[in-house]
Amino acid sequence: MKDESCPRPLSGRVKWFDPAKGFGFVVADEGGPDILLHANVLRNFGQSSVADGAGVEIIVQETPRGVQAVEVVRIKPPETHDAPPMEDVAALDPEVLNALPLEPARVKWFDKAKGFGFANIFGLAEDIFVHIEVVRRSGLADLQPGEAVGLRVVEGRRGKMATQVCSWEMALKGE
Repeated sequence: MKDESCPRPLSGRVKWFDPAKGFGFVVADEGGPDILLHANVLRNFGQSSVADGAGVEIIVQETPRGVQAVEVVRIKPPETHDAPPMEDVAALDPEVLNALPLEPARVKWFDKAKGFGFANIFGLAEDIFVHIEVVRRSGLADLQPGEAVGLRVVEGRRGKMATQVCSWEMALKGE
């Protein structure tokens, strides 16, 4: 008989995550009840949010309140087949974009409802435009003012813009 109270690895998809509420739920690939994903567990992984539909590898444990994630191992951004490519990035080779260096940056402000915000590369005053679609394609749901992030940046028609956003911890790991 399997001991369900022992931590075990599991793969699934984020059903939803609300940074303001501090939690969300994951649906396991193997089926079963929704799995609680608390903001603190996500923060221990180095992120303050995760996009709905993102693939996750987590360690879960049965608790008196149900199955909960106790550790995030990996996050894979959601599939975005239906999202149109961003105009300034669409013409660029994906390999070229992935080869861009991750720049250390801090979020200046981000408004999810407006769909954009700005960040600054450490040591530079110039604003970097961050679009909500880039945030989602990077596997995040939202950004918080002051949050440390890694950005891949290109020169767009209207100035510098992020093509990828990752948590600072992920940038340090080189992922």
